[in-house]
Amino acid sequence: MSEDIFAFNDADYQQHGFANRKEYLADLAEEYGADLVEALTSILPPSEDFDGLLVELEDNFGTF
Repeated sequence: MSEDIFAFNDADYQQHGFANRKEYLADLAEEYGADLVEALTSILPPSEDFDGLLVELEDNFGTF
């Protein structure tokens, strides 16, 4: 069985107050806009959801 090192499970999102990744990304989409969140999550792995994704959202908010 191969484990995807880039994947997070629901427990990772639950530790941050969300049921799962879908709920977490929906919350980010409300704050930063769905287009920007979708663009960034298409190039960043889930392992960046609580680090790189947030940095990129802050850096690019209002420019997309």
